[in-house]
Amino acid sequence: MELKHRTLLVFKFLWETTDETHTASLEQIKDYLERCGLSRSDSRPIKNDIDQLIALGADIVVDRRVQNRYFVATRHFDTAEVKLLIDAVQSSRFITPKKSRALIAKLSTFVEPSQKQLLNRQLYVDCRAKADNEAVLRVVDHIHTAIADGRKVTFRYFDYTPTKEKVHRHGGALYAVSPYAMLWNSDQYYMVGFSDARRLVATYRIDRIDSLSITAEAAVPRPQNFRISDYFAPAFSMFSGEECEVELLCENKLMSSIIDRFGESVRTEITDERHFKATASVALSDNFYGWVFASGGKMRLLNPPEAVRGFREILERYAEN
Repeated sequence: MELKHRTLLVFKFLWETTDETHTASLEQIKDYLERCGLSRSDSRPIKNDIDQLIALGADIVVDRRVQNRYFVATRHFDTAEVKLLIDAVQSSRFITPKKSRALIAKLSTFVEPSQKQLLNRQLYVDCRAKADNEAVLRVVDHIHTAIADGRKVTFRYFDYTPTKEKVHRHGGALYAVSPYAMLWNSDQYYMVGFSDARRLVATYRIDRIDSLSITAEAAVPRPQNFRISDYFAPAFSMFSGEECEVELLCENKLMSSIIDRFGESVRTEITDERHFKATASVALSDNFYGWVFASGGKMRLLNPPEAVRGFREILERYAEN
């Protein structure tokens, strides 16, 4: 047992303390093993341990220029990749501060020891608006399992009251849904699937799901003409509402915003030196009208007439005393 333990400790020491500029000698490895409570041995068993680790795929390099010195040459991710992953964890609202710190600590083990100090700038996450639902990651994992196995899920869905209390919809009744896909939109995670009760495809925010279980019942198959990409573009990004094609007259400076919302394939045409017209399919809703309103008058809704009327009705609500 001690021999297996020793091999793992040798790998742990090399992984955590060495890189191309920070190598370790056999004497340093022996000192570490002794601090871990193992009896001090000669060099040959440790060399054998390292040879076994190399045979199993660990990229451990032996530098023989002065004396044998060892270091881990290749890791799963380089420093730039780990920084990118840490930024994603840090900025994701659905991951709680506690889970963010735990994930960042794990990701930090994949960089070279000499680079770890560069990650310190990434660790300040508590000021961000983060979720407080620790079960989110488990819910995500269960939904992916249900999708892969073709099973329905049941769960309760909650909202917040004005006093910030969680209240389950429909008196805590269970929702039964056939999950089709997971979608990411506006820094939120959603499940899209067929609702047994509503008999249609709907979306559910993951951080509002409670008590999710995978059932033994087979999921309702996707409709033959159903495509996640089609559903996501017009309906999901603007939430629910009557789907139609709209024409928007925009100042030139809004082109980036239009592409961010609808993608580079959105239909556009130049109208004059200061404006362009964009045509896209959306689901008419308060969210869509609010997005237009947020442009501060730099975007005008031209067509169709029912969309223009809907927007005017929203504006009239704001103007009422």
